[in-house]
Amino acid sequence: MSEVRRPLEGVKVVELATFIAAPCCTRFLADLGADVVKIEAPAGDPIRYTAVNEGRPLDQKENTSCDLENANKRSITLNIKSPEGREVLEKLIAGADIFVTNNRQPSLIKNKLDYETLHAKYPSLVFGFISGYGEKGPDKDLPGFDFTAFYARGGILNPLRDRDSLPQLTIPGMGDHQVGMNLAAGLLAALYKAKMTGEGDKVVVSLFHSAVWDISLMLQSSQYGDPSTQYPISRSDFGNPLTVAHKTKDGKWLQIAMPQYNRHYPIFMKAIGHEEMIDNPKFYPQDKLQPNKKEFYEFLVNEMASRTLDEWCKLMDENDLPYAVAQTWDQLLKDKQAWGSDIFYDMEYPNGAHRTLVRPPVMFEEAGLPPYNRGPYLGEHTEEVLSETGYSDAEIAELLEKGAAVSMDPALRD
Repeated sequence: MSEVRRPLEGVKVVELATFIAAPCCTRFLADLGADVVKIEAPAGDPIRYTAVNEGRPLDQKENTSCDLENANKRSITLNIKSPEGREVLEKLIAGADIFVTNNRQPSLIKNKLDYETLHAKYPSLVFGFISGYGEKGPDKDLPGFDFTAFYARGGILNPLRDRDSLPQLTIPGMGDHQVGMNLAAGLLAALYKAKMTGEGDKVVVSLFHSAVWDISLMLQSSQYGDPSTQYPISRSDFGNPLTVAHKTKDGKWLQIAMPQYNRHYPIFMKAIGHEEMIDNPKFYPQDKLQPNKKEFYEFLVNEMASRTLDEWCKLMDENDLPYAVAQTWDQLLKDKQAWGSDIFYDMEYPNGAHRTLVRPPVMFEEAGLPPYNRGPYLGEHTEEVLSETGYSDAEIAELLEKGAAVSMDPALRD
């Protein structure tokens, strides 16, 4: 049996980025077999120190957030403000196929790491750039996080709630992960072009644009002014009440999903024992429903509250009606389908702890599942990468002595 070869084996990626969106992208490339070298400042990527935000103990040997975004990479620690550190960075970029960064444009231009400068020197290099708001427009240089550029300004935070409730609590990393995978798609297309023609390209993805794309179906529809599209709206004003989550008798939430109202309405009415409502002209077909939405919504609220969650699941399954239980995260971590479809990975840490980690959401049949190696410790591969880049032992020792490069903390050695 021949050895499994992953799609991006032989591809070299240099990452100069922090936090989530850009590292998430390069982690996916590493899963695909690319050799990803993560360049960190001596203080390290801030994602190494966000444990308090996530209710975790601060332990570099059990850092689930760092592992999620940086699995299968190598880390080199450089002071690129020093001439020697900058020289190492330049050599790494010169040997790379892809360079990914989320540094803001003024900083990139100041340090001659912008696309135009690098493209002139390395025409085949693919340049990946993630920002809050893109590279054009009056606010292109604003700092951007998924809380702000994605959720708030991107039209998700305010509209995606009931009109009478507070804005939702945002989930950290949700926008970043979408942006990272968007960038990966663009980078792979640009890499294909570079391999075919020798000409690299710049791939730009922003949190803001990604959010607007995510809501685009209803955003575009809102231009017509129908009340059902003027978010935030009341739950009872939804254009199709058969696509709203409802509370069951035992206080659980069930999301029903019957977007083809005219097809599903008769089936649903029969399933719940209300055949007399199938031909009710107030509720069917859907164009007759609109003036009577609130009345039908109240009927659904009462009906859903008349059965337990288990009773509803059995009824929906028996009638092949689409639904899903609104799971808590504790439930999701035990979800049999998630484990059965390889969404999760059981990571064992040096301290003996087992934690459930999540794989990126793209699977390959022939390449199979990639290994889930923990993210590298800060500077774990500094000497190794320097040696591969052509530095002698004496030169490496000099770089370390000057602080242009930094080794891994010996206390982190397993």
